[in-house]
Amino acid sequence: MVTANKSGKNPERIARYRRGRVSEWVAAAALLARGYRILARRTRTPYGEIDLIGVRGKRIAFVEVKRRATRLEAEAALTARQAGRIARAAAFWVGRHPAYRSHEQGLDAVLVLPRRLPVYLPNVLAGMPPIQRAAR
Repeated sequence: MVTANKSGKNPERIARYRRGRVSEWVAAAALLARGYRILARRTRTPYGEIDLIGVRGKRIAFVEVKRRATRLEAEAALTARQAGRIARAAAFWVGRHPAYRSHEQGLDAVLVLPRRLPVYLPNVLAGMPPIQRAAR
């Protein structure tokens, strides 16, 4: 059983939060190395959060960051449901930032793995099959 520390916060939850922040910094550095300029981090919309938003030339990338122990686990964590959420959040963000409406839009992912360079997967989320909703 995990107990809260004196401040009332769960230490495992704090550690996960810190790992997530570090992973997003690593992913941002990987995008910068590829020539992207980071426009936003952890952007919240009514449709969900976008981990990173970067632009390179006339391409804007909405990036999901996944940190897992193996590449297989990280790829498995990218789901069609998540892709749909990020696509809706990206459409909302572009609607609020008209300067980027004419840019090519990518739904990308960066996989952060222990003791490895980050793996950049351009437009991997755009290729996922749409979610089939059950008829009511």
